[in-house]
Amino acid sequence: AATLPPVPPALAAAQPPDAPAVAKPVDVAQPATRVIAFAQTEGCRDRQYSVLSRFWELEEGSSCGTFTFRGYRPLNVSISTADGRPQTPTSPAEGHTGTATAYQPSEMRIGLSVRTKLAEGLLTRSDPLRRDSLWFGYTQQSTWQVFNSDLSRPFRTTDHEPELMYAYPIDLNLPGGWRWRYAGLGLVHQSNGQSLPLSRSWNRVYLMGGVELDNRFAITARVWHRIHESEADDDNPDITKFLGHSEIIGTWNMDPVNTLRGTVRGMVGGSGKGSVRLEWLRAIGDPAKSDLRFHVQLFHGYGDTLVDYNRKRTVLSVGVSLVDF
Repeated sequence: AATLPPVPPALAAAQPPDAPAVAKPVDVAQPATRVIAFAQTEGCRDRQYSVLSRFWELEEGSSCGTFTFRGYRPLNVSISTADGRPQTPTSPAEGHTGTATAYQPSEMRIGLSVRTKLAEGLLTRSDPLRRDSLWFGYTQQSTWQVFNSDLSRPFRTTDHEPELMYAYPIDLNLPGGWRWRYAGLGLVHQSNGQSLPLSRSWNRVYLMGGVELDNRFAITARVWHRIHESEADDDNPDITKFLGHSEIIGTWNMDPVNTLRGTVRGMVGGSGKGSVRLEWLRAIGDPAKSDLRFHVQLFHGYGDTLVDYNRKRTVLSVGVSLVDF
């Protein structure tokens, strides 16, 4: 616990006898995760805690409690254009090849992603500082042919991704000043809610973890195993050939306003395919108060959408994102 600094004699003489004690100021320039006495805590929005600590609420002081809704992946609205028209969906599964449709390469993208903490302190109940947590998340990504008046501006795809996640706090010093912050596991289902021949879906279990260097750099990773389905139920038997078995995300907070992020899918246990996504986010307004970001994204590879899992595409998107709320 922090102690109060001595009060200068001149100031002490000027204070009335019943004046309240003045707390030692919080050094918010230090990114180290800690609990500070007398600090006005904001839980998962308290910026004296590191980014990963606030995101997964890894400690008592960075927790916002259970059953409160938070952002998961960025909520976004963007305009995108690709290197070509979306190709006719295909799959090795019988009856899963679609028909050619005159879609345009430019469309609008709408992303929704929320999560809530179901429980905390399951295994760290006796720890006064650290908190493990169980989460439920839901992500939805839609592509809207808003410029395609010839087809009455339809929604081309909508991918649904409910997810169950468990995160365990770890605070282990690594070489170069890096810190291993958490490990966990999850169960995720992803599907596009379509009927044949466009139906696509798969289920996975995964291990995850994350490390960070101050508040400047963070690397998070997931390695997954696809849950086997019968031949009759499998919409896309070769999906891991294109999407791989892993995802690694590197984030660089260049300054309080600008963030660069790179995502590589399929590098670990992959087949030479996978994808790369590069992103630039720039704060709109005061970054200490606003979670709204101008967002530019460049995607290249397979799995831009679930129905395009086996189609290589290059897509540029520009829009705005809400990174949390």
